[in-house]
Amino acid sequence: MFKRMLSAFGVGGPSVDTVLDSPHSGPGQVVTGQVRIQGGSADAAIDQVVLSLVTRVEIEHGGHESAATGEFHRQLVQQGVRVPSGQLVTVPFELRLPWETPITAVGDTLLHGMAVGVRTELVISGAPDKGDLDPVHVHPLPSQDRVLDAFGQLGFRFRNADVEAGRLYGVRQELGFYQEIEFFPPAEFAGRINEVELTFVAGPHDLAVVLEADRRGRFMQAGGDSFGRFQMSHQDAETADWAALIGQWLTEAAQRGGHSAFGNPAFGGHHHPGHHGHGRGMGVGGMVAGAAAGVVGGMIMGEMIEEAFEFDGEE
Repeated sequence: MFKRMLSAFGVGGPSVDTVLDSPHSGPGQVVTGQVRIQGGSADAAIDQVVLSLVTRVEIEHGGHESAATGEFHRQLVQQGVRVPSGQLVTVPFELRLPWETPITAVGDTLLHGMAVGVRTELVISGAPDKGDLDPVHVHPLPSQDRVLDAFGQLGFRFRNADVEAGRLYGVRQELGFYQEIEFFPPAEFAGRINEVELTFVAGPHDLAVVLEADRRGRFMQAGGDSFGRFQMSHQDAETADWAALIGQWLTEAAQRGGHSAFGNPAFGGHHHPGHHGHGRGMGVGGMVAGAAAGVVGGMIMGEMIEEAFEFDGEE
């Protein structure tokens, strides 16, 4: 079924459907598929076929947060496409996900509230005509998976996840947003640590892991937030003893309060951004199951998208 009629041509115009070869991918990996344009009652000329990656965004301003939907990557697929009346024209594509694309799935479990989609636009006479929006399930890299496994081993429980507009202090970022995956701490830290937020900033060669132990709310008097930052190659991250590293940092954060002894404080303020996950027993896959939906955000890198972030068709 062709999902969207092209409004620029009116009734009887062509329709567009984008089909992904697989909805599963990961940061730095390529999503492949086809844009299928079904000709209408008359020949049609399409100037450009454009694909973009979109997500919901949360932006903090004046002490308040607002949510919107925006694109953070855009790619021209083909120019000058002629669609004969009644004919099907297929345009194949390869779309590489940025390394900092938010994770939306861990193992077989979707992170509730998280969403990344491929938006199809056909530019006709200089004006974009939006078509399909297809979900992409973004799985962790092997190096990220090792960190998530350690959170499960240590007894953290998933709380929610979102993506915040902004940049992290001391961390090189290509995009203007960062994802936060929030956990309740292990039981032995209850009363000292309110929650722990995990942020990945991946690149082609290395991975930054940023941690924040949140002592806000009724724990504020205990000494504020503590930060930790670890940065290493993907290869080293796959072999590191993350349970020991995170456990030591968390113990120091609970004892000291304030900034952790692990490197420089990682945050400069939120207001100033084929591998599939595998089963992990009592790890993150189990923690997210049945959890309350998180709020998704990010930073608008392209134009605002006014309509609601809703996926068309089935996964």
